Amino acid sequence: MKAMIKVTLKNGVLDPQGKAIMGSLGSLGFEGYDNVRQGKYFELDIEAPSKGEALSKVKDMCEKLLANTVIENYDIEIAD
Repeated sequence: MKAMIKVTLKNGVLDPQGKAIMGSLGSLGFEGYDNVRQGKYFELDIEAPSKGEALSKVKDMCEKLLANTVIENYDIEIAD
């Protein structure tokens, strides 16, 4: 199975990298956007007998390593 994990900063957490990207977009002439938030994306090939168990394993990985749950949210998708 393949696990796809998207990690983003929680609302209200300052995002200096997003601000830098926003400034660079403006200096390159891009317009029509209000806010830029930066995040992380992971793909894992995971062995598990069911999607439920794969999801449980990946949640544990997120809680312990892949996401800083104090300031970040994560979203997991499991595909066959």
